[in-house]
Amino acid sequence: MADRSRVIAVARGDEPPDTVISGAQVFGAFTKEWLEVDVAVADGRIAGLGSFEGGERIDASGRYLIPGFIDAHMHIESSKLMVDEFVRAVLPHGTTAVVTDPHEIANVLGTDGVHWLLDVCEGLPVEIFVMASSCVPASEFESPRRPLSVGDMESILRRSHALGVAEMMNFPGVIAGERAQLDRLAVRGATHVDGHAPNVRGSALDAYLAAGIRSDHEATTYEEALEKRRKGMWVLIREASNARNLADLLPLVRDFGPDNCAFCTDDREPDFLVREGHINQMVRAAVEQSVSPEDALLLATLHPARYHGLTDYGAIAPGYVADFGVFEDLESFVPRQVFKGGRLVAEGGRALPFDPRPVPLWVRRSVRVAPADSTAFRIPCSGREVRVIEVIPGQLLTRGVVQPPKMDDGFAVADPDRDLAKIAVLERHHATGRMGKGFVAGFGLDRGAFASTVAHDAHNIVVVGGSDEDMSACVNRLEELGGGIVVVDGGRVIAELALPVAGLLADEPFEAVVEHLDDAHAKLASLGVKIASPFMTLSFLALSVIPALKITDRGLVDVDRFQLVPLEV
Repeated sequence: MADRSRVIAVARGDEPPDTVISGAQVFGAFTKEWLEVDVAVADGRIAGLGSFEGGERIDASGRYLIPGFIDAHMHIESSKLMVDEFVRAVLPHGTTAVVTDPHEIANVLGTDGVHWLLDVCEGLPVEIFVMASSCVPASEFESPRRPLSVGDMESILRRSHALGVAEMMNFPGVIAGERAQLDRLAVRGATHVDGHAPNVRGSALDAYLAAGIRSDHEATTYEEALEKRRKGMWVLIREASNARNLADLLPLVRDFGPDNCAFCTDDREPDFLVREGHINQMVRAAVEQSVSPEDALLLATLHPARYHGLTDYGAIAPGYVADFGVFEDLESFVPRQVFKGGRLVAEGGRALPFDPRPVPLWVRRSVRVAPADSTAFRIPCSGREVRVIEVIPGQLLTRGVVQPPKMDDGFAVADPDRDLAKIAVLERHHATGRMGKGFVAGFGLDRGAFASTVAHDAHNIVVVGGSDEDMSACVNRLEELGGGIVVVDGGRVIAELALPVAGLLADEPFEAVVEHLDDAHAKLASLGVKIASPFMTLSFLALSVIPALKITDRGLVDVDRFQLVPLEV
């Protein structure tokens, strides 16, 4: 607790405030009312609601004063933006705090990377809280740079903005009562534990909850979310780039109210952030789908703060941190001004300038991949049926289907006539040469190849293609870039976005990143790819803890059975 003597004096009326916001309709989060009061700010906190004299006065007549938006669960690295550029992108949308799980950078750079990320977050005009990553790697089937130990988690939790244990993705291990997973849930310094339980229902869900896990952001259906809420879980309603669950889960709010629910974005790419928004986009969409503005705002402000124990965030009330936005209406939810700690930090759709964060050389040198010429991507096959990963548009879930392969001289090859492309994951942290190979359906790729060093969660190289030569060209270019995304056609790179910071983040302004990403999407469309967010979709095909069939550098993973399976049936 900082010294609040001056805040108290201003509240009493004995000293003038720093700033007074007058004339606005102020959202009363605790009663869901709109209050006609002045809001006094002193030393970065709300001193009081009422009538005040002195200080700088900001006339917000005819407008709405709303607490700063809080993202209850997300991964900054998924924005592909350095943390300062991420802040510059979301601040104009009214976001003033996020709770992030830094397990992406942890997989690539270990605890050194996490501590570096925490260092560069200090002093930014968006409050960045972290959860200690519990699953690095996400499972035994993935290959990060090195695993994070319980001791590593404890070192993260000693940091000032660290809260609890991040999403426990090894749900089979928890449900089975594995000691290694239970030790991670009981790590010293944690206040609470986030969950990750896709399709976990019934007695398995009871076992998962009995371990002390209290939230889930993976529910994709009303019935799944309702069962989890009935059993005491916080349902973190997600709207990510390729996991759009908002529309399916909002009936839970309409039917039972907003209690034990909050908004999160999980993984949102920069084009989505810039064009549609951040948490404000979810508020807007909820209101459009008949959720009251007051309930939608609770999901975006007070509720994420309450879930995470941030007792002085999420409301405009005495003693709370003075994070708020001035809004013109309760439909668009685009703020005219944004204040962080009582200081104006964004206005007219732009963040006010602040110092950029440096990136040391060791953070940039992360891509170490063994040479892989076109012959490395050949798939010897007897001709029997093979397992195929089938993409489900707009979801992280996939299907595992079986199809006869197209054969060429003893090798299984891509078959664009059946929308059957090759997929490979190459270990990229220690240049071991390890590669998992298989087939994927659902992209619509007619020719060429595309690849990325963003491949959740271990972030090895993942590449999809119809040509072994083009797949090899993708990998070679990614190594030259030090990480990124590339599109190749006929052996020639036709689009790319360099992500040299840990192979995950760009070192350019967000406007340039969006331009490069747009170009890559356009080039992929010219090669036949039709699904939205193809690179985000690609990245999750390597995540071995979301059903049903995935692929890592170690091979195909049947997530339901939680074991590696051969390509041929």
